[in-house]
Amino acid sequence: MDIIWSDILIRLAAAIFCGGLVGWERARQEKAAGLRTHMLVSLGSAAFTLIALELPKSYAEMPKVEMDPTRIVQGIIGGIGFLGAGAIFRNRSTIHGLTTASGIWVIAAAGVACGFGFFILAIPLAVMVALINGFFVLIDPKKEPQ
Repeated sequence: MDIIWSDILIRLAAAIFCGGLVGWERARQEKAAGLRTHMLVSLGSAAFTLIALELPKSYAEMPKVEMDPTRIVQGIIGGIGFLGAGAIFRNRSTIHGLTTASGIWVIAAAGVACGFGFFILAIPLAVMVALINGFFVLIDPKKEPQ
């Protein structure tokens, strides 16, 4: 079954929504990775996932060419790990940016879910991340200084 243009646009829009929801919360907290960063991470993850779904169809006629869409997902996970690592820094005895890095990692998962069309997973995931970042910061004993 081929993905139609409207389906692609819905999947990409859902990824932007998920990234925007979490990014908006992070921007409110004045974090370095805010609205646009989270939207782009989620959107890029969805786009790579859509590519992973469509690529095998392009090579279906070629002999001895087998493709596994999950391999692109593995690449996304590794790449996002490097992006997240760039958000972490150490200042003497304290480490900052772990929540930002983990949020980027999770929103990439929401983007992958949108790419695969798993909105029932992606949207609640984004809501949960926004709630964790927005609510639990109020009761976290290790809260980073504002």
